[in-house]
Amino acid sequence: MPHLPKADGYAAPHHLKPEPELPAGFRIMLATLTALAMMAMMVVPMRAAKAAPEHYVIDPSHMAIAFMVSHVGFAKTLGRFDRAEGSFVFDPDKPAVSDIAVTIDAASVNTDHEKRDAHLRGPDFLWVEKYPEITFQGTSAEQTGPRTGRVQGNLTLRGVTRPVSLDVTWNKSGEYPFGDMHYAIGLSGRTQIKRSEFGMTYGVQGGLVGDEVDIILEFEAIRQPT
Repeated sequence: MPHLPKADGYAAPHHLKPEPELPAGFRIMLATLTALAMMAMMVVPMRAAKAAPEHYVIDPSHMAIAFMVSHVGFAKTLGRFDRAEGSFVFDPDKPAVSDIAVTIDAASVNTDHEKRDAHLRGPDFLWVEKYPEITFQGTSAEQTGPRTGRVQGNLTLRGVTRPVSLDVTWNKSGEYPFGDMHYAIGLSGRTQIKRSEFGMTYGVQGGLVGDEVDIILEFEAIRQPT
């Protein structure tokens, strides 16, 4: 009858030799390589998850390019431009906006008053027959808060180009909940210009029409396929 080991322990068979212990230096190197490999496995998915900069086109059906200017000091007249187009590149990881280009049809000015609109289209103001387009070309941008920024660019109005600083708020990005379910971004922008700097001096003297013009931008833009 074979000899049974004691219940309180285990004796290794004499014919089995214990595995040789690895040198300390080799064990440290192996542990280091294992840790680096695990870190690499974690970093690669993180890099892959970063979104590339996205190209957007302004949605003309969800766009408001408006302005306000004082009328004889009593109140501000609110107007808008009904036709415009534009595009830009947005990087949600920074966030940052670049390659901004907007073109406005000057003749589409609308203050809901036909005689006043005709006057605005004439040489005293926009002079649309000679200068049919108003353009804005972004030159740089900086982040001022988690969802706010300041865009620098050149505004061309009545053939005069001057630098303009635009305060921008990133409202929302996401898929539309209806329709074609396109991916969109919503932005708001504010700035102020002096119209006299663009050659529009009518009514400035005496305060008939204010010189400072508040610009209000509210629009959505649609992400384009890559």
